[in-house]
Amino acid sequence: MEKLPTVKCSQELWFVLLISLALCIVFLSFNYSTFSSLNLLLNKQVDPIGVSNNSVTDSSCFGRYVCMHDDLPEIFNSDLPNLCTYFENYGFGPEIENSEGVLSNKSWFSTNQFLLEFIFHNEMKHYKCLTKVSSQASAVYVPFYAGLDATLHLWASNITVRDASAKQLVSWLARKPEWAKMWGRDHFLVAGRISWDFRRQTDDVSDWGSKLRWLPESMNMTMLSVEGSSWNNDIAIPYLTNFHPAEDVDLVQWQSRMRKLERPYLFTFAGAPRPDQQSSIRGKIIDRCVASSRCKLIDCSLGGNIDCDNPLSLMRVFQSSVYCLQPGGDSYTRRSTFDSILAGCIPVFFHPGAAYSQYLWHLPKNHSSYPVYIPVRVADDMPRSIDEILLGISKENELAIREEVRRLIPNLVYADPRSRLETEDAFDLAIKGILERIKDVRKAIREGNDLSIGFIKNKNKLDWIQLFFLFEKQNEIEEEVQGIQLQFACGKIRN
Repeated sequence: MEKLPTVKCSQELWFVLLISLALCIVFLSFNYSTFSSLNLLLNKQVDPIGVSNNSVTDSSCFGRYVCMHDDLPEIFNSDLPNLCTYFENYGFGPEIENSEGVLSNKSWFSTNQFLLEFIFHNEMKHYKCLTKVSSQASAVYVPFYAGLDATLHLWASNITVRDASAKQLVSWLARKPEWAKMWGRDHFLVAGRISWDFRRQTDDVSDWGSKLRWLPESMNMTMLSVEGSSWNNDIAIPYLTNFHPAEDVDLVQWQSRMRKLERPYLFTFAGAPRPDQQSSIRGKIIDRCVASSRCKLIDCSLGGNIDCDNPLSLMRVFQSSVYCLQPGGDSYTRRSTFDSILAGCIPVFFHPGAAYSQYLWHLPKNHSSYPVYIPVRVADDMPRSIDEILLGISKENELAIREEVRRLIPNLVYADPRSRLETEDAFDLAIKGILERIKDVRKAIREGNDLSIGFIKNKNKLDWIQLFFLFEKQNEIEEEVQGIQLQFACGKIRN
């Protein structure tokens, strides 16, 4: 009987020890959580929300997280036909060597112009603020290779075949939990073709394109493509060029070279005529270029100059010219516009739809700061008018425009994703633009604005048709023509 108190005391001691141990574990857990939160506030390299391994969680990513549908079935991207060597180097293509002093020693590739969605996908994989947690994301990226898929079927006589991938895609997306958050209004995709290739309005076999952008689900998404439409959820981002700098110094050195070049030709044109298009002025531009000693022509017609597919030859000519003519071709925009700006050559537009209603995130709002604008009817009606207009621009104004063109170069190149630039490139500006757009959509929803099933045509944004009539009307009023002397100041539209 005398040993009972000892046993009871021993039991109580063990009970106290167990309670103390449990309290210590709780305290340590709480303390770790506190320190983890503190580390997050101090921008330590922690990963509390499942950000991909190539990301760093810090305050700079708040509001900039993008979630990518990396579980998208491969039939929508990687299973599409391979374009051989063009897929090398993250889609930049083979590196250009022996550039004969025309290009810089590195960062130049033979890039296929239709690979924008492939290159954008690779850029996104290296995006600093990529997250796997959709609830943290401000935008959702759909890595569907819309342009490459369309290329396979655009000429198909069977409408069902043309639209099959598009319908399968939106059906897959609509079943995902990410879709229900905003019914796709925070989703975006990228296409390396013009947006009109995806806006066939009827089921008539003779009509061009697929019906992707008219599907109800797709109408809620935003498409970034090389040429937008008058619908405000089709937004233009730059065409691909052959320059993909890996370091800021590559970009700075190239800009410096473009400032110092001698330019013996007044203007140049690289392209082919469009005899089947009655409204095209390409034929007359080619005739006037051939007749002028101040113009350099690269004839890209069938059986013409093989240099049209040679980046070295094109850049050599653009670098030797003050102005590069950019008339519309199959559509109003051209890759050549971006090649010419890259070469420091001032673009000359003949229609507002060539740029002014496009690339709103990448080009200046001041439409007269970087190009020269010559209305189609002026170039079409007056003999030697192009020469006269360009010669009428003062040297001072020419240098000012060229300096603005040189400044724009970083905005229009897609840098090598393996080493991000400090300078914002075309990809960075596209991501910034889409995040701002979706932020505005969220605000509109909170305020109770009616967005209907899709995004309506933007009533506050002049489309290319409105711009055309606006510019033409201004010129009719202000233009005074006496013989072949034109009153143009720096190619600007006076107001």
